[in-house]
Amino acid sequence: MACFLVPLGEVIITSAVQKVVEKKERKVEKTVESQENAEKVWLSGNNNEADTRKALQTGFSWSQKLSWLNRMLWGGVILLAFEHLWHGEIVPWPPFLTAMNNPADIGPMLHEIATIGTGMALFITIVWTVMVMIADEKSKTALKAAKAHI
Repeated sequence: MACFLVPLGEVIITSAVQKVVEKKERKVEKTVESQENAEKVWLSGNNNEADTRKALQTGFSWSQKLSWLNRMLWGGVILLAFEHLWHGEIVPWPPFLTAMNNPADIGPMLHEIATIGTGMALFITIVWTVMVMIADEKSKTALKAAKAHI
């Protein structure tokens, strides 16, 4: 009925976090103007920015990783909202959810949100976490191999 509301809430929060992280990363990028200088600063150990080191080690910034999560969540939200719209569970007039019209349907709707919606949001987040771990590991391996050839 409204299980897509939980991933929708998560994607709103993670989008806001992504914007804050992007702003911080841009500030770091201004201090370290090019990738070559960033690599030199990282190798010399004179940089206090742990985020820059992590991005250099893995090749992916946190804002990129969060954008992956946001895309996965938005995809799920859009598909689920369309499916609920297709089945007549969402309507374009208030209260928008047909379950809200009948007080007897509110309990099952809240149960679906709490169980299915939370489960979907957790599953997407777990898949994203595994994806980030794999990408980080592959990037570290590629960086080590590149440094070995230098």
